[in-house]
Amino acid sequence: MRRNERYAKVLAWFEANRPEVAGELRFGSPFQLLVAVMLSAQCTDKRINMVTPALFERFPGAREMAASSQEEIYQYIKSVSYPNSKAEHLLEMSRKLVSDFGGEVPATASELQTLPGVGRKTANVVTAILYGAPVIAVDTHVFRISKRLGLSKGKDVLAVEKDLTAGIPPELRPKAHHWLLLHGRYECTSRNPKCAACGLSPYCEYFKNQSKL
Repeated sequence: MRRNERYAKVLAWFEANRPEVAGELRFGSPFQLLVAVMLSAQCTDKRINMVTPALFERFPGAREMAASSQEEIYQYIKSVSYPNSKAEHLLEMSRKLVSDFGGEVPATASELQTLPGVGRKTANVVTAILYGAPVIAVDTHVFRISKRLGLSKGKDVLAVEKDLTAGIPPELRPKAHHWLLLHGRYECTSRNPKCAACGLSPYCEYFKNQSKL
């Protein structure tokens, strides 16, 4: 199967079977989304959603967080992965957000990446969710699924992102990120993927190769 045909079939399956899809992080403002995405690095959304209610009650916006301290922020997020470095990044991010952007989350990935602790993936997630930017954020799940399905043979995150960007129409990219991420989180898991029950099996290189064994 040619790659463009595989893209067409995979996207058609998702559109037919997952027409409404959204991320699982809970937030009430652009600032809160940015904070939640930063915290979610190498941590589950479930854990982040347990931590953020108290965090957002104390720090509803960038100005409140910027006036705090790393030690105080740490107390709210100490149960997530790498809490010390994340507390430091959140404090520095909120201060730069206030000083350079008036406390408002910028609308472009390039501007977002000027904030401490905000990398390419985080910037893509935030701009896709908030502004419908035609970008693909590649996390561990998206990377794995893209390789297994045969949507990309890229050896690193950026190469996979470029392949997905080329293969997925701009209007579908924000939704496609969630399609691939959630499929990887719940069905095409790292260990013991549920291939027998997966509707994407007919188009999947991994399944095809496993069936030959």
